[in-house]
Amino acid sequence: MADLVWKGGGRAGRSTRALRGRTSAVLVALIALAVLLVPPLAPLDQQAVDLSMKLEPPSWAHPFGTDDVGRDLLLRCVYGLRVSLLVGLVAALVATVIGTAVGAAAGALGGWTDRLVMRAVDTLSSVPHLLLGVFIVALFRPGVWPVLVSVALTHWLSTARIVRAEVLSLRSRPFVDAAISGGASRLRVTVRHLVPAVLPQAGLAAVLMIPHAMWHESALSFLGLGLPAHQASLGNLVQTARGSLLAGHWWPTLFPGLFLVVPTLAVAGLAGAWRDRLNPRRRSEPTL
Repeated sequence: MADLVWKGGGRAGRSTRALRGRTSAVLVALIALAVLLVPPLAPLDQQAVDLSMKLEPPSWAHPFGTDDVGRDLLLRCVYGLRVSLLVGLVAALVATVIGTAVGAAAGALGGWTDRLVMRAVDTLSSVPHLLLGVFIVALFRPGVWPVLVSVALTHWLSTARIVRAEVLSLRSRPFVDAAISGGASRLRVTVRHLVPAVLPQAGLAAVLMIPHAMWHESALSFLGLGLPAHQASLGNLVQTARGSLLAGHWWPTLFPGLFLVVPTLAVAGLAGAWRDRLNPRRRSEPTL
């Protein structure tokens, strides 16, 4: 039998977690600076074409090379990341608000209301997110806002489950019994006591939802249902680079992919540090 290993035990575990958290924070800071400072300093003409610079490999003039119509790939990746982050942040915020409201209402009311709401959540969860997102986006013209609405309306279900579970756990706590004994209504107990208590968990769910929403937006753009083809989007960049990859040009596919993977890992690292702070007992959980 394998020896029992305690996660995060000892000084080595703590230093590893701290290093991971600091690295993730630095990456997130660099990403934020890039999307905030690069567009004002280097405006991008979405329609610009320079066929004389078509598919140039990475160089000092173009660190990420150029795409199939001669546009600088570094600038387009930064602009694409800007769109993905906008969709991810706003969609995660909207989805968290919806999920928190639905989950808190279901957990606080209980009874047939809880059963009805959770059966509706289970029914929506049975439909793949991407398929439901495609249906929503198809109702509108291509653009950022249809994608944002699609992602927000398909990602609140997990938050609703998390918040409901937390509310059901909190309902049996002494401070809730004391509030009810003092004459507080169910609505007041929910708004003043239960919802504030679940906000840290809801916030963690929102942070973890950001990279998921970014990948969802990129998938819709890759399928041609997101932003118009000429606008910079990580999904559009990967989609247009498929032919170049088959021809042996690797950079138009590699760098947009990295701009998706690196932010995902950075946000996941920060979320892990946040989760450890919310539940310190996880640091000493035994694993085989």
